[in-house]
Order: sequence, then structure tokens, then C-alpha cells
Amino acid sequence: MTKTTDVTPKKKGWRWGTNRWIVLGLIILGLFLLTDFFGAGLNIKPIRPFVQLPAEHWSEHPLFSTSFLGIGDFYLTNTLVALFIVMVLVIGLAFWFNRAVQNAFKKNDLALKGIPGALEALLEGLFNMTQATAGKWAWTIFPWFAAITLTVLLANWMELIPGVDSIGVIEEAHGTGYAVQPLTAGIATIAMPEVAEHGSHLIPYVRVVSTDLNFTVALAIIAVVAVQVIGVQAQGIGYFTKFWNVKTFFSKPIFGVIDWGVGLLELVSEFSKILSFAFRLFGNIFAGSVLLFVMGSLLGSIVIMPSIFYMLEFFVGAIQALVFGLLTMTFMAQATQGHGEHEEAH
Repeated sequence: MTKTTDVTPKKKGWRWGTNRWIVLGLIILGLFLLTDFFGAGLNIKPIRPFVQLPAEHWSEHPLFSTSFLGIGDFYLTNTLVALFIVMVLVIGLAFWFNRAVQNAFKKNDLALKGIPGALEALLEGLFNMTQATAGKWAWTIFPWFAAITLTVLLANWMELIPGVDSIGVIEEAHGTGYAVQPLTAGIATIAMPEVAEHGSHLIPYVRVVSTDLNFTVALAIIAVVAVQVIGVQAQGIGYFTKFWNVKTFFSKPIFGVIDWGVGLLELVSEFSKILSFAFRLFGNIFAGSVLLFVMGSLLGSIVIMPSIFYMLEFFVGAIQALVFGLLTMTFMAQATQGHGEHEEAH
């Protein structure tokens, strides 16, 4: 009996071979755009967007007036546009993942591939952490944990997309700005670092939504309110006794005053969570965006160097999203546990 062997040469994976040529092509393109390239390049210098805390308006006219609520007019801002994009991405990923799971069940192949497979691994890791912390309340808390983490993750990673914070409208600066360098018909750039007394600033079309304090504060309020909702679901109205405990105020005056004071501290800590959530996320992502602005404008002609800071912000964005979601999940798990006499009886 003779044994036949397959001597057909295996095809090499196209991914590695193709990707390295793509990277090399992008490096050459970057050199061509950013340098003179022996007189043949475009010599387009990287620009540094105008750094400010408030989001920029897309137009001078508000979408609608909310003066009757005492909060002023409502404008369409570049961070609000970024938030719409993030919402579309999150909903699109949800439908894509759901369709991939259904196709996998039909084919009797539960191993997802590509982005659905990566999303499955992420969700499985988040659920395992939730189950280890919250126990039987894992299925109630997990949707909040996953939704917040995925939303903040995509919002943070938007700063890594070319064009975000760097493509927009050049407007006249109120004070010192930069000179404008025309490139072609209807397209111009800012000539860095040529400072002009009556220069211009770049107002981007899309700005990372995590650099807007309105978004981080709103998300922090949603997270803290959700913690109270989970606490009421788990313990009923008795959940609020941890904020206002007067059961032993007269029977045991000394301990009653201590319990009452501890309740006030618990109430203050709930409001402090909003500030902690909001400013931690805002500060890290805003500082990362400014870092990318500065390093890109200083080291733009050295194509490889900004990539190091992009990788740094890639991990920072992921860590901040995980921290925000993980703290929310932990506070929700703590809210399901009893306090005081309820915990002792248990």
C-alpha cells in the first residue's frame, strides 16, 4: 500500500504581504505630502487646530431656542456630530453582531470571525467580570456595563481617525492666529508656524465627543442615576435608608447621630461620583487630543514618530472606557447589597 502525499505548495497568506506594502505606500505618501521631496512633494505642513474647551458651532444660528428653560439656545456643534456618528456605529455594530450570530447558528458554526468575533470576546470578558462581581444581578447590570463601555470606547478612538479635528472651516481668529496657505480651488491650509496678528483658526467639522464636558457630565449623571435605579430594584424603598438613617436616632442617640452623619456622607459621595466620572474621562481624552495636535505639528515630517503617540492614545482610550464602565458596574453591584441592619440580618 503506497501512501500519497500532497506536494501542492501552500499559498502564502495575502494579509501580511498586502499589509506591509500598504504601510510602505502610506509612509511614502506621507513623505510626499509633508515634505518637499526633492522639489516634487506638496510640502503640506501638519496643522494644529485651535484648542479650546467649549465645542465649536457649525453655524451662527441655533437649531432652536430653549430660553424658556433658562439654558439658552441649542446649537449644532462638532462634538454633537461626533456623538451622532458614535451612536450610528454602536447601533450598526449591534445589528452586525446579531446577524453574524444568526448566520453562525444556521451554519452550526459558533466561531465568529472578524469584527463580530472581537466584539464577542469583548462582551464575554465584560460579562465574566460582571458575573464575578454582581452574582445573580449580572444579567441586570451587564447591559449597562456593555453599552457604556462600548460607547465610550468608540467615542475615545475617534481621535485616531484621520480628518477628525483636522478637517473643517478656516475662520478669522479673534486675536493672534495663523496665516492661510491656499492649496487648490476652494481648499486651503494653515501655514504653520507663521503667526499673524489678524490670522485664522481651524474649526473642525468633527471633534472627539469625549473632549466635550457636556458629554462626560451627561454620561456620568446617567451612570449615577442608573446605580440608584438598580439599588431600588434590589432593595426596594429601603435602599434610601443608607442616605437618611434615623431608625436609631432616639433609641441609641449617640449611634443614631453617627448613622445619620454617615448617611449624609453617602449622599455627598453619590454627587462626587458625577464629578469623578466626568472629569476623569474628559481630562484624559482632552489631554490626549492636545498631545496628538502638538506632536503631529512638531513631528509631522517624521512620519513614523506620530504613530507612537497614536498607539499610546489607542491604549489610553481603551483603558478610560473600561474604567468608566467598570466603576459603573461596581457601584451597581454595591447598590444591590444590603446596608446596616439588613446586611447583619442576612
